[in-house]
Amino acid sequence: MNKHRTIFVCKNCGRESPKWLGRCADCGEWNTLVETTVAPQASSPPRTGNAPQELAQVSLASVSRIALPLGEFNRVLGGGIVPGSLVLIGGDPGIGKSTLMLQVASLATQLTQSTQETPQTQRTQRTQETQQTQGTPVVYVSGEESLGQIKLRAERLGVTGKGLFLLSETNLEGILSRLAEMSPRLVVIDSIQTMYQEGSPAAPGSLLQVRECTLRLMRWAKESGVPVLIAGHVTKDGAIAGPRVLEHMVDVVLYMEGESGSAYRILRGVKNRFGSTNEVGVFEMQGQGLVEVSNPSQVFLAGRGEQSIGSAIIPVMEGTRPLLVEVQALTTPTIFGTPRRTANGVDFNRLVLLAAVLSKRVGLALGNQDIIVNVVGGFKVDEPAADLGIALAIASSFRESPLEPGLVVMGEVGLSGELRPVPQLERRLEEAARLGFKKCLVPGRKTGIEIVTEKKIEIVRAESLREAMRVVLGHGSQSKAQD
Repeated sequence: MNKHRTIFVCKNCGRESPKWLGRCADCGEWNTLVETTVAPQASSPPRTGNAPQELAQVSLASVSRIALPLGEFNRVLGGGIVPGSLVLIGGDPGIGKSTLMLQVASLATQLTQSTQETPQTQRTQRTQETQQTQGTPVVYVSGEESLGQIKLRAERLGVTGKGLFLLSETNLEGILSRLAEMSPRLVVIDSIQTMYQEGSPAAPGSLLQVRECTLRLMRWAKESGVPVLIAGHVTKDGAIAGPRVLEHMVDVVLYMEGESGSAYRILRGVKNRFGSTNEVGVFEMQGQGLVEVSNPSQVFLAGRGEQSIGSAIIPVMEGTRPLLVEVQALTTPTIFGTPRRTANGVDFNRLVLLAAVLSKRVGLALGNQDIIVNVVGGFKVDEPAADLGIALAIASSFRESPLEPGLVVMGEVGLSGELRPVPQLERRLEEAARLGFKKCLVPGRKTGIEIVTEKKIEIVRAESLREAMRVVLGHGSQSKAQD
């Protein structure tokens, strides 16, 4: 007789084990194996599958992107939604995942597919595409809310709902049968943790159910060519709930981030099979939903004074987009035996490294100083090009001397205090010049002040951190450091 059996599944990597282990043998994480009951699978005849096709004969006509009138969302996806793709959107509770997905579903009902071909080809095909997509529905499947609750949100967002069909269901078999009848243009699943498959003894939201439901949705999306957007819960550590293999199965993984109390939301791409990773889209949560921020650099710099002590402006690259962010630092004598280091928006270990370089190579007496570094606007900076800005912000606060107004800085700081060049310098300079900054401090051999006429910005070079401080803080207070 066929009996159910019990296995232990790692919620980090998905490895199965017949017995419980304190540490997963594959990923090495501790206490990640969860008990799961598995039903025996009936034997089925082997499938022949699709016939191989030569790469040169593959047509791209079926993978033209669906470009929505939401530029920030298109940017993160690499230009639009690819048909047949599976997109996973995660984020903290209340961050705006359901709001974003409802807005995307509403916008998809108003569009035809846009291609990446020449404008002449687009014009000749536009009439045919419109005729093919008229009446094609968009299906929003919710396992967490009733139809009335979704209607309330839709009224708040100003969504008319024409062409948008709602389905309150958690049975995946019933959902797929309904989708086969409707042949939708786009499907939204909110959320994957509420879906379940019949015949499996595991409860909805368990590791086994999440993995199997995602696998079925992926197969359906590839076979039908319909893109599927799924919302995913996150754990207390900020990772997608469920097995780690969930993120490997989907085509795109997006995270929604935002500080509590802040109206700004950042949609960050961490995986994209159809475009560049680490792209970000910036939105503002308003009464009518998420509104895209077309000029995020200006938002992050709003409210900054001209003579701000302990403040530096850094051009950072988020994917293909240059952004200007403000880094603030505060140094104060510690009242404890060991000075504290607090980092908000920057890597803590990077802050410790820069504080050590400032103490050893430059001579700043930071051994008895608490150092607090914060990136304004809740933004997170993780590239080495921000090293120079963080170091100069700390030195500015320690010396009580502001940096020159209209100055941006960029550069990686080495352990010996040398400055190393940063990639994509031209694009960073263009963004700084566009926002009215007049001078930029960059790494390199000092050859005087270079004036980039087409960008109307002066370039000042420095080879070391000590030299950079002499350039921007040389005439400030000199009593606390020996140059």
